[in-house]
Amino acid sequence: PRVCVVGSGPAGFYTAQHILKHHGGALVDIYEKLPIPFGLVRFGVAPDHPEVKNVINTFTQTARSERCAYYGNVTVGRDVTVPELRQAYHAVVLSYGAEDNRVLGIPGENLPGVYSARAFVGWYNGLPENRDLKPDLSCETALILGHGNVALDIARILLSPLELLRKTDITDSSLAALACSKVKHVWLVGRRGPLQVAFTIKELREMINLPGTRGVLDPADFTGLENAVKDAPRPRKRLTELMIKTALEKPVEVQAGAAAPRAWGLKFQRSPQEVLPSADGRRPRGVRMALTRLEGSGDSAKAVPTGDVEELECGLVLSSIGYRSLPLDPAVPFDSQRGVIPNSSGRVEGVPGLYCSGWVKRGPTGVIITTMNDSFDTAQSVLEDLQEGVLDISSSREGFGVVGSILRSRGVRPVSFSDWEKIDAAEVARGKAAGKPREKIVDPAEMLQIIGH
Repeated sequence: PRVCVVGSGPAGFYTAQHILKHHGGALVDIYEKLPIPFGLVRFGVAPDHPEVKNVINTFTQTARSERCAYYGNVTVGRDVTVPELRQAYHAVVLSYGAEDNRVLGIPGENLPGVYSARAFVGWYNGLPENRDLKPDLSCETALILGHGNVALDIARILLSPLELLRKTDITDSSLAALACSKVKHVWLVGRRGPLQVAFTIKELREMINLPGTRGVLDPADFTGLENAVKDAPRPRKRLTELMIKTALEKPVEVQAGAAAPRAWGLKFQRSPQEVLPSADGRRPRGVRMALTRLEGSGDSAKAVPTGDVEELECGLVLSSIGYRSLPLDPAVPFDSQRGVIPNSSGRVEGVPGLYCSGWVKRGPTGVIITTMNDSFDTAQSVLEDLQEGVLDISSSREGFGVVGSILRSRGVRPVSFSDWEKIDAAEVARGKAAGKPREKIVDPAEMLQIIGH
């Protein structure tokens, strides 16, 4: 059986890995629109979390298997269509993730100085499409809308001492921009309360322990919460207890004459209504917030406006309210309300032989381990359908034999995994010269030049 996987992030690689491991004869081809693999492991994971990137070693083993091939620099839906892939393969798995962000839908969100978390993270992580972002970091106060791990990642990168960042694979140009940054205070604002935050305790603890920075939490926000979390699941309980402890700690006295330390804080039950422009319209001067009250409890609590508003001052706004998948090809059903491909256990509804895994299957939530389990689940559906004869493998399919000639006729030259390894070696060599694990190349043209494309 020939299986094709679209997307080379964790969802794509874990799907491929599971199929190769549990079917001794399957051949898997992975297609990726960028020349370089690994998706959000490369472009989403924070530069100061190198241990999370260790999964790249496993993915590399998969890609080097003689039954697996990688074709980078191929945009499915443009260079080759999904119906063409379905003609060439017995099964096609869409694992292309979420390449857009949710919008706030409020006045002023398109002002200069307002960025999506996705673009900002892409900028410091070297995602080619965000390399020219040039965020304006000349203000003292930044406001991040959202209470997830990505919001905390951004706050940490904005406030981290430069000597910590210099040892990471953060891009050279973003390091230079952060070196000139005037940002000293970062507020993370959420519509709901402390019991609904979406970040994890590991991320919060890192933020609390960040050198030269203090956390500002208002004890009033946590009144009575000790009792409320008594019976909560352990992770939620521990997370809330850590916030309460941080809120009650006395700030360390700053010695006279010492520079005021950098600070970050959490604000709750505030929903953005409008980004307010500065007098010249060149940047935000603040965000008008509707104060909210909660209806219901736990994860399902809803934030309802109380009618009161307040303005929070800031010169930089980052919207971290979630990523969003986009439809890839008119031939693939897509639920634009939920931003997913309608499916059951990864089988795309109404299209036999077509599957999906990862964020485009279940929505943009969870960490790498969540995606791993989700992808194994989809791979299992493919294996069952092979075993039960739902996928007819008596008809031979040409796989890349066909797709390769389609791509040639359209002037598209795929990048192989050994090509990527040359780019990888160049990045590592440049990094070594700068005392970093790697210096990411951010321009696809330069990547292709290195491999003589």
